[in-house]
Amino acid sequence: MNKTNRRRFLRVGVAAGAATAAAVPAAAQEKPGKRILASNATGGRTPLFNSVVAYGNLIFIAGVGYHQAGDIKVHTKGVLDQIQQELEKVGSSMEKVLKCNVYLADLKDYAGMNEVFLGRFGPEPPVRTTIAAAGVPGNSLVEIDVIACL
Repeated sequence: MNKTNRRRFLRVGVAAGAATAAAVPAAAQEKPGKRILASNATGGRTPLFNSVVAYGNLIFIAGVGYHQAGDIKVHTKGVLDQIQQELEKVGSSMEKVLKCNVYLADLKDYAGMNEVFLGRFGPEPPVRTTIAAAGVPGNSLVEIDVIACL
């Protein structure tokens, strides 16, 4: 791209950006801030981590495990049900999940977890990473964390 075309390109881009910014309401242009939606704080002490945090229109839910008896299908359903409840509490839904991390205590449970996982996020599931972890906390067979939007 020569200098003349580059200047023309930049001028058009800047003008388009300015027009777009003017069309966006002032509230939407404000810098987003971190909001704690669910905390693990007890006794007035600083928590190790928060379980649900929002930033702008994004919702971050910390890893959720299932700490009762059952096989991988029971554990996966329990975890997904808890995540769904947390999302609905803050005005989101399973269909608005953008990213999902799945941590399995044993990779042999991959197929069983997938059976329960399939369809829980609607017809357009989120991107997902699944790994076998060397010890999911609390003897849960699976732990899942998600990022969703409002």
